[in-house]
Amino acid sequence: MRTLRFHALVSFVLAPAALAAFCGALVAADRARPQAARHYVLKLRLPPSAGEIGLPRIAGPLDASAPLVVIDAGHGGHDPGAGQGDVAEKDITLELARALRDRLIGQGGVRVALTRETDRYLLLAERAGIARRLNADLFISLHADSAANPDATGATVYTLSDKGSSDEAQRLAVAENRADAVNGMVFAGQSDAVSAILVDLAQRETVARSQAFAGLMLREGRGNLRFRERAMQSAAFVVLKSADVPSVLLEAGYLSNTDDAAGLASAEWRSQFADVTARAIRIFFARGGSA
Repeated sequence: MRTLRFHALVSFVLAPAALAAFCGALVAADRARPQAARHYVLKLRLPPSAGEIGLPRIAGPLDASAPLVVIDAGHGGHDPGAGQGDVAEKDITLELARALRDRLIGQGGVRVALTRETDRYLLLAERAGIARRLNADLFISLHADSAANPDATGATVYTLSDKGSSDEAQRLAVAENRADAVNGMVFAGQSDAVSAILVDLAQRETVARSQAFAGLMLREGRGNLRFRERAMQSAAFVVLKSADVPSVLLEAGYLSNTDDAAGLASAEWRSQFADVTARAIRIFFARGGSA
């Protein structure tokens, strides 16, 4: 029986593309080998192991002192999020993010970056990490919910808490956080007690600023956007766990509700959403990023 041996020293985990290339080379080599049994050494040039993802472009004024908003379009790539028929959450959130970015840039005075501008997948930690690495002044993660009850309707603004402010909030946080568990993402805790206390204190201050912005969103949106009865809640979303960047997660509506789904897919509704959110952002910055 003919045998084929390969000797390789691999110092990193193969990326999917590199693994595919490697397997293809194995097949090609096996087909091209001579009939006599020999030993072969197959050399492949493989891409370097991936580190931190690249930072997105920042649109708006060149003045680095202008406040920076990072807008996160939830889900993307192989993770479509919630859906109803042909409507996928990942597409809705990207359209909302683009609408808000364009409104802010058009009004001037605010810099904007999107965590994703195309249909690609990002880990939850990467999304919040982009805001931290860019030294953002505000982080907004956009989503659209789905519920078994087709009558569930309206937007909800979430801020961070260790335990959800309601069973539903906690359920939603678990559902969103599961995206990283599927990919084997493990979030390391603080091993040093003092560091943990300092991070907790910094996070409490950041949560207070996040709540201030959430309040502005509700105030500016009343009469313009449909909100749930309990429109401001808190939950343990991984994407909100930043110790120094005020962060909110907006569930803009329910794709499981006919009226909400129609609104979310409407350019007119997205324009209204952009108006309201941009106004809240400007007031927030005018107040120095606090209540």
